[in-house]
Amino acid sequence: MAGKKQFDMDAALDAAMIQFWRDGYADTSVDDLSRATGLNRSSIYSSLGDKDTLFLRCLDLYAARYGEKYDAALSCAASEPAAAVRAFFDVTLERIADPELPDGCLIAQSAMAVPVLSPSVAAHAKQALGRQHSRLRAALKAGRLTDQGAEAFALHAAAVNQSLAVMSRAGAGPAQLRAIVGVTVDALSRASRP
Repeated sequence: MAGKKQFDMDAALDAAMIQFWRDGYADTSVDDLSRATGLNRSSIYSSLGDKDTLFLRCLDLYAARYGEKYDAALSCAASEPAAAVRAFFDVTLERIADPELPDGCLIAQSAMAVPVLSPSVAAHAKQALGRQHSRLRAALKAGRLTDQGAEAFALHAAAVNQSLAVMSRAGAGPAQLRAIVGVTVDALSRASRP
């Protein structure tokens, strides 16, 4: 249609996700989103929704993008649980090391901001964090850990994974982050021996 401006929805969502990831939900304004996406305010509202709606879309995009990678990493958990958990952490470490991406993790940032988020956004952030725990628990149960062991290690590994994002944002280097991962993987290796 003549006169109607077209834009790449995927690119706009990616740009908005990076903006939220870089500055967090509370410190990102609609004007910031406009600058990041190249869209004016009315185009954001009409095409992407209000700030809460757009943030939820970005959180879902982030969770799906990295969730697929985490699922692939954990696919060998039935036969090699420790190797699968190491591969899981490698997804995080590779994301952290990517110079094109902001430090940290959008889900970890969102979980830390729960007290200032609207109830629906806070619930969504908690669900995204919970999916990571569930993913790990299912993989570890497939790796023949007891229900109690799978639950304990899943909770621990999810917490370690989020702490990697927080620590990287605070300036921890790759060697420090790999050392943290090593402690968790070594403990899981000992616990999962027959």
